[in-house]
Formats: sequence, C-alpha cells, structure tokens
Amino acid sequence: MSGSNVLVTGGTRGIGKGIVLELASRGFHVGFCGRGDAGEMRKFADEVSGRFHVPAKGFHCDVSDAAEREALIRDFVAEFGTLDVLVNNAGVAPDVRADLLEMSEASFDRVMGINLRGPFFLTQLAAKAMCKFRGDGVFRAIINTGSVSAVYASVNRGEYCLSKAAVAMATKLYAARLAEEGIAVYELRPGIVKSDMTEVVTAKYDKLIADGLTLQKRWGMPEDIGKAVAVLASGMLGYSTGQVINIDGGLTVERF
Repeated sequence: MSGSNVLVTGGTRGIGKGIVLELASRGFHVGFCGRGDAGEMRKFADEVSGRFHVPAKGFHCDVSDAAEREALIRDFVAEFGTLDVLVNNAGVAPDVRADLLEMSEASFDRVMGINLRGPFFLTQLAAKAMCKFRGDGVFRAIINTGSVSAVYASVNRGEYCLSKAAVAMATKLYAARLAEEGIAVYELRPGIVKSDMTEVVTAKYDKLIADGLTLQKRWGMPEDIGKAVAVLASGMLGYSTGQVINIDGGLTVERF
C-alpha cells in the first residue's frame, strides 16, 4: 500500500506525529493538519519528505470548524489527487481537570467540538470524497484514534471520557454505513501514551506502571500507535471493519 494518500489530523505533535513518521517510513504519501504555525508545519513536511522520500504536506485546520474541515478535504485532494485513508487523530484534554461536579459547559463544548463533532463531520466529508474514486481497486479506510477512556471512568475529566465513548459509537455507525461503499472503519484505543497530553501526570503513571497497572511495564509511545495505523492503512485487516484494537500494554486485560 505504499503510495496510498493518507490524511492525519493533529499530525504535528504527540501521537499524530508518530503516526505521520511511521506511515512515511513505509512509503505512504502523507498529509497532516494542525492548528500551529504554518512555518513549522512546512518544516516538518520538508523533514518527512527529505528523510523518507515521499510526498508530505501540512495543512492548517481546526477540525472543530466546519469551513476549515471543508477546506482541508478540498485542499488535500487537490494536492494528492485522491484521499485513500483518513486518520482522525486530533484531540484535546480538558484545559482544567475539574471534578465532575465542577465541570463547565465551556470545557464540555470545547472538548466535544474537537474530539467528537470534528472527526464525525470530517469523516462525512472524507467518505464523500472517497466515494468519487470507488472502483479503482485502492483500499480505503477511516481510522479513529479513541482511548481506553471510552470505557474507563475518570471523574476529573468526564468530558474527555464522554467524547471518546461517542467516538467508539461513531466508529460503529460509519462502519455500518460505509461498508457498502467499500470503505473500512476502525478504532484504535491507546492506553497510557507518552505525549504532551500526559506530561502533567507523568509521575503518577510512572508509579502505577511500575506497580503493575499494565502487563507490559512501560509507557506506550507514539510509534506504537503509528505501527497499528500502518497495518490498518495497508489493508492487511481489510476484513475487520468496525473493530476496536487496544494498544495499551495489557491495561484492559481483566485480572484477579
């Protein structure tokens, strides 16, 4: 599947950056978006292209904004010719980890806008773009970055848990709808991953991991998620639409 055109949202840092680098290393053509400085995105795209000798381009996009979502899909197809795989990775944690009884509506709306509404409607646009190329023999897929927080309750970041639980259902809904269009839909469910989002809880999880929270006693790394994305984007699990793949070091394995 090297040569397929993949769009990764939130691809300039953390898990998203790991996904971009892993895909490019395997020959995929990669577009990525973020809300950061345009110059830094160009620099990263040039780095990816120079290192792996594949086309790479950054796009500015706030996925919670409808007009910017439309522009992203339009500009990606204009640049790469087709859209073969969308990786819905952009996401945020609450600005403040507030107790459930203190959560603000503003925080709820912000997290839901980026983590749920953004990828849900971006998938809608991407699927329509993909359908235009149906029948050309290329494997196409939507890959959602979920979280174990879809099933594990954290009362000091309830809006994040709710958003990821909804992403899990969105994956099922789109898998059911897009099967007839020849588009597979998956959810990757990371556990505890080293990123800027988890910096504030590093000491807490260092101890928990050492004490056996996960079967594999280490943090997940962005490249762990990137490798799973590469497998799904390749079509090697093409007969598994709608499925969840946990990438959590055994965190969710029930034990007695």
